[in-house]
Amino acid sequence: MTAVAERVAILGSAEAIEAAARLSADFAAGAADRDRDKVLPHTQIAQLAASGLLAITVPAELGGADLPASVVAEVIRLISWGDPNIGQIPHSHFVFVNQLRLQGTSAQQARILPDLLSGKTIGNAQSERGTKHVRDFTTTLRRDGSGWRLNGTKFYCTGALFADWIPTLAHLGEDGPLRVAWVPRTADGVEITDDWDALGQRTTASGTVTLTDVAVTDDLITDFAATFDRPTTYGAYAQLLHSAIDAGIARAALDDAARFVTTKSRPHPDAEVDRAADDPLVVHAFGEMELAVRGAEALLADAGRAVDHANTQLDEQTAANANLAVAAARAATTKTSVEVASRLFEVAGTRSAVAKDNLDRHWRNARTHTLHDPAAWKIQHLGRWAVDRTLPPRTGQL
Repeated sequence: MTAVAERVAILGSAEAIEAAARLSADFAAGAADRDRDKVLPHTQIAQLAASGLLAITVPAELGGADLPASVVAEVIRLISWGDPNIGQIPHSHFVFVNQLRLQGTSAQQARILPDLLSGKTIGNAQSERGTKHVRDFTTTLRRDGSGWRLNGTKFYCTGALFADWIPTLAHLGEDGPLRVAWVPRTADGVEITDDWDALGQRTTASGTVTLTDVAVTDDLITDFAATFDRPTTYGAYAQLLHSAIDAGIARAALDDAARFVTTKSRPHPDAEVDRAADDPLVVHAFGEMELAVRGAEALLADAGRAVDHANTQLDEQTAANANLAVAAARAATTKTSVEVASRLFEVAGTRSAVAKDNLDRHWRNARTHTLHDPAAWKIQHLGRWAVDRTLPPRTGQL
């Protein structure tokens, strides 16, 4: 859990972006070592919370800055540029703040969201292993007197190990509608296991949360199923932040490739140049990668603006436009992050494969995180819209 401050700074848009850039540079310095040794970023998450960046979406009426989605995406991109593990950890924090704003009562918002102004954080317990698909859940809330008992096992619970609140998706009864149970990290019956052992994003602590007869009161349950009953940017917002993580990975991989080529790589003799960085084939490859990264970053920024616009003028069309813009950004950042992190070795040469430099972490991080939602389905929905203007579904995963 995060250490609690008296009150974090309330940051405007420019201040938030500046703070994210500063922290990104700090986080980058130890990213390779943390990945290699699997050292969880407890100190760095505490810094992130203390900076005020995790409070930037608290509503103005509760004392927060209420910054738009486009700014949050840029904050996540910058943090992920430094270390995408740290960039991914607060993803659910922002998404569930949004869920509470959309579906929580004013009393529920007033109970939980002011905690963020003192540096507290939100995790998640959503996905489950062994179910039919990613939107199939077995965790249940069952009546127990005047309250409820929550039981289930969740996996891929990024952020939970660092969190003060763990919002948990569960059915009311066996097959009832989905709800979010807002569970304090310290509640009896909550067990968090750091059993995340993945190819990449190794230090997100995205392990298991086990919930055994956890007591939940009515005032800590919000509706989830109703989120998609009407036009919404809920899913677009969540996917926008995922895209920002991948954009950050792509830029970091390109930076490390340039650093290696200008300081360590040897030129190919056929190039007849003194530096590998002057090899015209290497320069051309860098030009292609820069073009791809800039394109992905531009689509991310465009998607952020589309979500902002839909949030101010929400209807079926603006929500669909936001979903499609985010789908394009997500597909582009998926492709770009994986390809650039791979081409890093093409341009940097044999020496870049030495284990001590840990440059392969960029590809491992990109490949792991981009598996979160299949990019092919995003392209499928873009294609259906392009062919006959079919609006995308309200699934939250476009």
